[in-house]
Order: sequence, then structure tokens, then C-alpha cells
Amino acid sequence: MQSLLERNREWAEKMREQDPEFFSRLSEQQNPDYLWIGCSDSRVPANQIVALPPGEVFVHRNVANLLHNNDMNALSVVQYAVDVLKVEHIMVVGHYGCGGVRAAVQGGENGIVDFWLHSVRDLYSRHRQSLAELSLDEQVDRMCELNVKAQVDNLSRNKIIQRAWQRGQPLALHGWVYGLGDGRVSDLDCTVEGLDQVPQLYRVDRLDPIDP
Repeated sequence: MQSLLERNREWAEKMREQDPEFFSRLSEQQNPDYLWIGCSDSRVPANQIVALPPGEVFVHRNVANLLHNNDMNALSVVQYAVDVLKVEHIMVVGHYGCGGVRAAVQGGENGIVDFWLHSVRDLYSRHRQSLAELSLDEQVDRMCELNVKAQVDNLSRNKIIQRAWQRGQPLALHGWVYGLGDGRVSDLDCTVEGLDQVPQLYRVDRLDPIDP
């Protein structure tokens, strides 16, 4: 642990030498345009991947980059990013070879994380037949993409997001996947930018009554 503290001091001194105003600027109010919702995997550092300095990206990470509607941690981050920071873009970013997705696809006993990954396992069940001809690694990578798209869909149905659209706030949701092998990010073409792209059943301004 002492070596980490020493590395911190060396890094801080190096940053001051390169840019004497770096930390004074960083200590000012953050005003990012982006919220990054990604995986906890240590190989996927948000700022470095998109080459932005600290303070430019608001970040939330968890195993397999999931957006559960009862996850108060994630929802608190989303609400603060949207209502306070006024971010204009939210990126849900998965990565190929995700261990959480692999655990959901392979099954087995993985401990408490199995509860967290239940929605991924349900997603795999829905697509299992279409993935049957692929190798395990190919299935995992395809599921990484499908999972990102599902989380963008979940996010678009959230009232925090929809109320921002209702009041005319510019806000776009994007689905990306990152390649550990080449460092490249791919856009999965599932961007949602307004209520008109959300199915009527899941909209806060739904007009059709629900049958009793």
C-alpha cells in the first residue's frame, strides 16, 4: 500500500510540473457533458478510452454495466447527472469478453453476483436459440452487445430521462461496446434522443388507459 501512496505523490508532482494550474482547475465545479455507465472491469477506464481529462466525464460502473430499475445507486447517479449536471449524452458502455456476461451465459455457481446478473441470464434465455451455432466466446461477445442495447432500452423507459425530454432538455442515450484487444469503441446504433422513440406503453405521457 505504501508504494501506491508513493506513486500518488510522484504522479501529483509530475502533473504540477506539466501543468501548474491542473489541480486548481480540477477543484472547481465539475461540468461534464457526458455520463458513462460502464463495467467495473479495471481494463475499461472511461476517461482514457475517450481521451478526456478528469472532470469531463461523470462515471458509474458496476458488474456488466446494468441498469436495474430498483438500483438506487445507479438511479441516484442518473438523476444527479441529468437534473443537476445537465449532461447531454449518456453512454452505456459494455466490453467484449465481459466476465459478468460470461458468467450469465455459462451458468454455474458464482455467489451473490448471480442475483445481480439475473437479467442478463433472462436476456440470454430469450436469444439462446439464435446464438446456438456460435462458439462460447462468440456467444459472450454477442451477448455483450445485446446487453448494452437492453440497458439503453431500460434507461429510455426511466422517468428521470423522460421528464428531461418533456421539459425540452437535450439528452441522448447511446450504446457502445469496447474491444479489449484493440482499444476501439463501436457504436451499436441504438441511440435514443426523445420520447417519440420510446414505445407508448413505457412513456410517462401515455394516453391509452390500462385495462383493469
